[in-house]
Amino acid sequence: MIPPVGGAPVVPYIAFWSSEHRPPGILVTGGGGIAYADEGPYERDDMGVLWKRVGISPGKGRPEFGNVHFLRQRRAMRKLLCQICGGPSDRTHEGTLWVVGEDADEPELHKPGYVTTHPPLCVPCAVTSVEACPHLRKRHVALRVQSFVMAGVHGALYQPGGLFPVAYDVGGVAFESWRLPWVLASQLIVELLEFTVVDLEAEHAAYLKQTEARQKVFGGRQNARLRRAGR
Repeated sequence: MIPPVGGAPVVPYIAFWSSEHRPPGILVTGGGGIAYADEGPYERDDMGVLWKRVGISPGKGRPEFGNVHFLRQRRAMRKLLCQICGGPSDRTHEGTLWVVGEDADEPELHKPGYVTTHPPLCVPCAVTSVEACPHLRKRHVALRVQSFVMAGVHGALYQPGGLFPVAYDVGGVAFESWRLPWVLASQLIVELLEFTVVDLEAEHAAYLKQTEARQKVFGGRQNARLRRAGR
């Protein structure tokens, strides 16, 4: 998450806003897992996982930089949107751009199966994130991800307790786990299967070069159309 920079907050797409809090609802035990007592038709995803309730009113109230909006995080993961601006993440033939707050020598980064709840990024937002986030300034690794899978969810874990389930932990649950019906999900987890560690500065330089080249082509065509129109 990106804190305020130079007095002007850079509010990530997946950030929570104070206006988006909703009453949590009453959880009950039923059907071999947890359910809302007044559960509606859109409370679960296509895997049957129950999700934490949340409002949708971005831009209203105060941004809560330490909290992630559950639905926007899930949408960004599924559609490969940039977690900061909400536009398309950067995708090339080398893969989709991810930035993780790990040391480059982290063993998990050098074998398949690294998992994360952080959606991908576009190049400009990746650079902004690294410059603005204290955690990423200390250590970060940029990845080009060639293949990945939606692996599970992170959320509050419950166990049977009569009519009302009892919360006992918070953590990640794989989609194939027997605990899946007992989790109240708050973030989607992605497993990165094939990826390459890359230099973010080099990625930024290539992005700027490509942007300049496109501007010369498409900007020139636009200017030519304006001249023909007598503008």
